[in-house]
Amino acid sequence: MPDVIAEYYYEPRGDTSPEFAAQAIADEETTGTWTDISTRMEYVQRLDGVVESVEKSGSGYITRIHYPAEIFEAGNVPQYLSVVAGNLFGLGRLDSVRLLDVEFPKELVSFKGPKFGIDGVRKLIGTDVSKRPHVGTIIKPKVGLNPKDTAEVAYLAAVGGVDFIKDDETLTNQDFCPMEERVQEVMSRLDDAMSETGRTILYAANVSDRADKIVERAKKALECGANAIMVDVITCGFSAVQALSEDASINVPVHVHRTMHAAMTRYKKHGIAMRPIARLVRMSGGDQLHTGTVSGKMGHDPDELTGDNMVLKGDYFGLKPVFPVASGGLHPGKVHAELENLGTDLILQAGGGIHGHPKGTMAGAAAMRQAVDAFMEGFSAEEYAEDHSELKLALEKWK
Repeated sequence: MPDVIAEYYYEPRGDTSPEFAAQAIADEETTGTWTDISTRMEYVQRLDGVVESVEKSGSGYITRIHYPAEIFEAGNVPQYLSVVAGNLFGLGRLDSVRLLDVEFPKELVSFKGPKFGIDGVRKLIGTDVSKRPHVGTIIKPKVGLNPKDTAEVAYLAAVGGVDFIKDDETLTNQDFCPMEERVQEVMSRLDDAMSETGRTILYAANVSDRADKIVERAKKALECGANAIMVDVITCGFSAVQALSEDASINVPVHVHRTMHAAMTRYKKHGIAMRPIARLVRMSGGDQLHTGTVSGKMGHDPDELTGDNMVLKGDYFGLKPVFPVASGGLHPGKVHAELENLGTDLILQAGGGIHGHPKGTMAGAAAMRQAVDAFMEGFSAEEYAEDHSELKLALEKWK
């Protein structure tokens, strides 16, 4: 079986040579330790990590390390991470180290992957022919609204033109907005919206919970009418995504939020890049994943983001592609930049950029859809706004 190959950026500490530092990573993550040991039998050497290359990169180095596939337990994502992203971050011989990417052989991508993927979600919503980007929104404020008011916000956004509505990452099952009551209220109002508009709108209830409760909570959300579910992957774990996606009774899209990711991804010299996270979400079965924007409030490298999205959408051992989600500070004036850079197989997720519209949520949703329509029809937002008042007001407010 081919090796697993992990790529790291790192900076050695003090007078540690780049080659020795890279070998320290390989040793720590496979068969080595800080001193000679009597228990290291000769036959264990076949499992040694091997440094393929060390190349200078800025103030540090990039290394590619081969890990024998035999070390990995097929299908066990937590164990995968313990090898490629384990104790190396605390090694004393390194000032910093960042996991950039990891390549798994087909034999270790032994997962079912997304149930729906991009095409499946498009068919649910009815955009499989037009291939336009989807417009989504987050219930705002992210916490505090009661179920009835949450449902009214969802209804206004749906009638205004969004395709997808979700809870935010901190809203789960608090007393002020219990999940069961919230889902029932939201879906009742979305039924009204779908009757009025003739469109299908998905609502992803946040089912994030402890490991032994999350599947049960997801099933309860479905019993209450939810037609999608959401999970916070970093706080709940990749295994939570896998448990939800592989349960036969949970036959709805799994929307994956990445809250807390920046603790690992933001610093370019240390931590874990978004790309390995994207690979693991696809393997684990997420149908949609937040990867970021080129123009929003969260910082991103456009080239890195484009590569992350390609990991979600490109060929990967037969797994269905994942719908990338651009979110964080989006409004109608930013739609063109997102679509021009990231393509139309994209979900444009706007919270404040919809609910902060001068005429409210319904007009804000309409403005986002108008900005999308402008791009698809070959117009600038400014041109399209000449006879679309909602878009015009949004551009006047946010430029």
